[in-house]
Amino acid sequence: MNVITNFLRNKTSSCALVPFITAGYPNINTCIQALKVLDKKGADVIELGVPYSDALADGPVIQEASQIALKQGVYIEQILYILKTVIPHLNAPIIIFTYYNPILARGVDKFIREIATVGVKGLIIPDLPLEEVDYIIKLCDLYTIELILFIAPTSSESRIKLILSKSPGCIYLVSSYGVTGLRDDINLEIKHIVDSIKSKTNKLIMLGFGINNPHQIAQIVNWNIDGIVVGSAMIKQMTGKLPQEKLDSLGQFCQELKLSINTEGV
Repeated sequence: MNVITNFLRNKTSSCALVPFITAGYPNINTCIQALKVLDKKGADVIELGVPYSDALADGPVIQEASQIALKQGVYIEQILYILKTVIPHLNAPIIIFTYYNPILARGVDKFIREIATVGVKGLIIPDLPLEEVDYIIKLCDLYTIELILFIAPTSSESRIKLILSKSPGCIYLVSSYGVTGLRDDINLEIKHIVDSIKSKTNKLIMLGFGINNPHQIAQIVNWNIDGIVVGSAMIKQMTGKLPQEKLDSLGQFCQELKLSINTEGV
C-alpha cells in the first residue's frame, strides 16, 4: 500500500513541503520537539534521517548532525523511542531516510517491522542496490510501508525506465549533482528530467538535495513537482542557538517555506 503516494495525492496544497532533520540532533528531547514544531508549522510529510558514520550522499551539515547524534548514543533503539513518542501527536506521516548498512545490521525484516510498528509510513534507502529492491518492496508491502526509490540527474534513460518499473509509487528525484547541502542555485536542467519522467509515468515526484530557501522554491514549485524536500537548511536552523531559539527558528523557517509554496503554487 503506497501510503505516502496516497497522502500526497490528497494534499490540499499544490506541492507538499517535506522537511528533513536528523534523528537525535541536537539531542533526543529537542528532536522530538522539533518534529512537533515542523508538523505544526506546515510540514506535509517529514523525513527523519538515521545517523550514520559513512553517509556518502550527505553534505557537511547533515554529516555533522549525524556525528553529534552518534556521539550521544543515538542508534536504532533510541530512534524507535523518538518515533513511538512523537508519531501519535503528528498529522504529517514520517518517512525514514537511512543507508542500507544500518538496516542490514539490524536485520532487514526486523528493521522494517519495527519502524512500521511505531507508525512510520515511508522508507528511503539512497544506496539500495537495484538487485535488492524487489525483496525490500515485498517486505515493505507486508508492513504497509512505501519504499521510495531514487533517481539522480546522472541516471541514464535505461536506468530511469528500470527504476520507474520497479517503483511502488513515489519517486525521489535528486535536484543536483553531488551530495546534499546548501546551494545558491537550482539546476534548471532538472525541469527537463521532471518533464521526461512525468511523460513516462503518473508516479509522484519528490525533489530534494540543495533546496534551501523560498526563492528556490518559487523557481521550482510550478515544475509539476509533488513534494519539495529541505534538509540541510532545516538542520542549520537548530545549530548554534539556545534550545528554545532552535525550535523557534526552525518553526519560523518552515512556515516561510510553506507560505512560499502556497503563494507560488496558486
